[in-house]
Amino acid sequence: MAKKGKITGKGQALRLSVQQEMGGGPLSIFGAAAQKHDLSIREVTAGVLAELAKEYPGLCFQQRPSLTKKEINAKLQGFDPRLGQALFVESASIRPDGAITEVQDRKGNWRVILVGESKHQGNDVEKIEAGVLQGKKKNQDLMKAGNAIERMHKNVLELRNYMLDERHFPYVVFLQGSNFSTETFEVARPDGRLVTVAHDSGFLNRIDRVTASSLSREINQNYCENITFTAGDFDHMFQIASLYCKASPWKAGEMAAVMLDVAKTSLRILADELDFGDH
Repeated sequence: MAKKGKITGKGQALRLSVQQEMGGGPLSIFGAAAQKHDLSIREVTAGVLAELAKEYPGLCFQQRPSLTKKEINAKLQGFDPRLGQALFVESASIRPDGAITEVQDRKGNWRVILVGESKHQGNDVEKIEAGVLQGKKKNQDLMKAGNAIERMHKNVLELRNYMLDERHFPYVVFLQGSNFSTETFEVARPDGRLVTVAHDSGFLNRIDRVTASSLSREINQNYCENITFTAGDFDHMFQIASLYCKASPWKAGEMAAVMLDVAKTSLRILADELDFGDH
């Protein structure tokens, strides 16, 4: 089980500290562990951190479990004194389940390069395969989708507040379950009857609700680099969450490849402000 502390360092020392933090857990995210479904996203991001330390030995990275509302508000106040004023719970924070990965720039500031989350909603496939009927009367093959997944919008918006002065937005969300199917398929019950899980059913699908975090851009794409466009008389820069959706569970290697790509995109955008050392 992963601990919840901060991991800081660079190069081989950081890789060893990651291994210690994870209790000797799997760090070879592109090896034997890549096909596993049961690795938590926290374990996968620890593996990504170790890989970054290996590829960029001159950079100093850290991974922390949370970002406080006080830090976010202080950043907002630095942009404009009218902002960042409301705070009712002193301990308020966001805690993405994949942690927050940062790199230290030449001025000693920590810059966010990766935030990962993994959410599951919709157990219809598992229920059908087990022959379990759902609903209040236990007479339905499918359960109407809930709205719990929409809570992720809070974390996305808070990180946007914190990163308003950045040219990148490295927020990645892996959504899985029958509520995030991208194609229609059939599932067999134990008695052989086939049940259709439709990807375009408003009863089941919730992708259209979460794409509010991505301006309804195509899913399953890396949108770490911000875009700018003109709307009316104003130029806008938008920070867009990268949403990855499918019905089946994401494998550790799939998540690792996406998150490593996003982290490297962040480093490319920040390159002029980083000291890569001998790399």
